[in-house]
Amino acid sequence: MRLFHRTTRSVALTEAGAQFLARVQPALREIEGAFAEVGARRGTPSGTLRLNTSAVAARLIVMPLVLELVRRYPAIHVDLVTNERFVDIVAEGFDAGVRAFDAVPRDMIAVACSGDIEFAVVASPRYLKRHGTPKVPADLSAHRCIRTRYTNGAIYRWDFEKRGTKLSLDVGGPFTLDTTDLMTEAALADAGCAYITDWMAAPHIAAGRLVRVLADWTPAYPGLALYYAANRHVPAALRVLVELVRERVPVRKRAR
Repeated sequence: MRLFHRTTRSVALTEAGAQFLARVQPALREIEGAFAEVGARRGTPSGTLRLNTSAVAARLIVMPLVLELVRRYPAIHVDLVTNERFVDIVAEGFDAGVRAFDAVPRDMIAVACSGDIEFAVVASPRYLKRHGTPKVPADLSAHRCIRTRYTNGAIYRWDFEKRGTKLSLDVGGPFTLDTTDLMTEAALADAGCAYITDWMAAPHIAAGRLVRVLADWTPAYPGLALYYAANRHVPAALRVLVELVRERVPVRKRAR
């Protein structure tokens, strides 16, 4: 039975090959786990740790963690993959992922790896000088706003809350972008108001390149979580990463 389509430039699974792979993957994971358990007895965590997260989370949260991890345990190799879309970490062969705490599937073990996230509405000083400063969310209807799109194509609505009043606005503007980096760059270029995390906004606000508006209207949300499958062997490299996260994050948000 042919399992692969081979050409001089590529190799791809046939339908039979894909079915065969799906059947043997659980057994291969069990074998991998058995090797990992034996390896863990050596006392020094080692091996490859595959992680998945978004580009922004990788830069701001994950990289400082894994840099410290490999400093402490040089035998660990970290394979970090970034995707803006939410992936099935088990199906795609990752040991763990880092995503928004509320987005983690309920059948996963989740360990908070950041504090709360607060969103900020920001614009450049030059833009605000030209167009004025919004005082309440409704004022955004008269402003140029930089919208963002989910990976499924839906447009993200800007959420606001103050003294029990909640609003979710579909703002309008000249751009619809799909990464926080691009939204930040557009705001820095005087294109309009952007709705980004305070993590991204803080250095630009401190340097005077962006100004925060509507600060009393932007609520905080649970931050990011390191998560992994509850029913699989935890390799030693992942175990020590979890320990490192718990070492660095306040107790009140460590686990659910």
